[in-house]
Amino acid sequence: MNPYRAHSVSPLALCEGLWRHRGLIGQMAWREVAGRYRGSLFGLAWSFLHPILMLAVYTFVFSIAFRARWGGSEESRVQFALVLFVGMIVHGLFAEVVNRAPGLILGNANFVKKVVFPLEVLPLASLGAALFHTVASLAVLLAGLALANGHVPWTAVYAPLVLLPLAVLVLGLAWLLASLGVFLRDVGQTIGFVTTVLLFLAPVFYPITALPEAVRPWLLANPLTFIIEQAREVLIWGRAPDWAGLGVYAAVAAAVAWAGYAWFQKTRKGFADVL
Repeated sequence: MNPYRAHSVSPLALCEGLWRHRGLIGQMAWREVAGRYRGSLFGLAWSFLHPILMLAVYTFVFSIAFRARWGGSEESRVQFALVLFVGMIVHGLFAEVVNRAPGLILGNANFVKKVVFPLEVLPLASLGAALFHTVASLAVLLAGLALANGHVPWTAVYAPLVLLPLAVLVLGLAWLLASLGVFLRDVGQTIGFVTTVLLFLAPVFYPITALPEAVRPWLLANPLTFIIEQAREVLIWGRAPDWAGLGVYAAVAAAVAWAGYAWFQKTRKGFADVL
């Protein structure tokens, strides 16, 4: 395989390539999930235990120590925890993929020169593993809703449609960061800080209304804010999502995904020289 040959960047080529390699993507995603827990005592159960433990810590800190509330004074700690958990799930999907993206090519350097391998599937495999953990966390959330409220809102069926635009956006960022991580090693050192900032500049631990109106535009500019709010609408409050807003978000996410893919394909011929 000639690592310097040009690769198509058309959306059609993108879709055809992803469909052609769907089996490989699934295998790599599962291998990543299984490899993460290989040798541990609880195995895949950690995918459920970890979000529960983090939820317990954040709930104690913000609802007991800081006395944060989403609604009125009658709101229970369980209800606070469930609302908080939705924000954690959305941020977790985003952060897991984005934090790993700068090291994807660096960690698989043998695929660049020595093997005929579609490098563009590496971010997709990472996204697949993150989606597995997202589904596990959603299962925990739905179980909590059933136990706390006695039912799960029927609007929860919209949750995949709410999270899909975020997954598309994250994929585009992963392609971009995977390429930049090869040429600019500092990207891998700073991206964790960025995702932490986005965590606290999103309505994960507090409602938007808790902040002064002058500060709220900064939260609304955060790409996580809209998805967190819409996820809570369908999972907690039992309301349908903002379809118009989701449509605009999906269009922007698709543009970012294609731009990230195009950048990755244009720059991949330089990976062999750097590695």
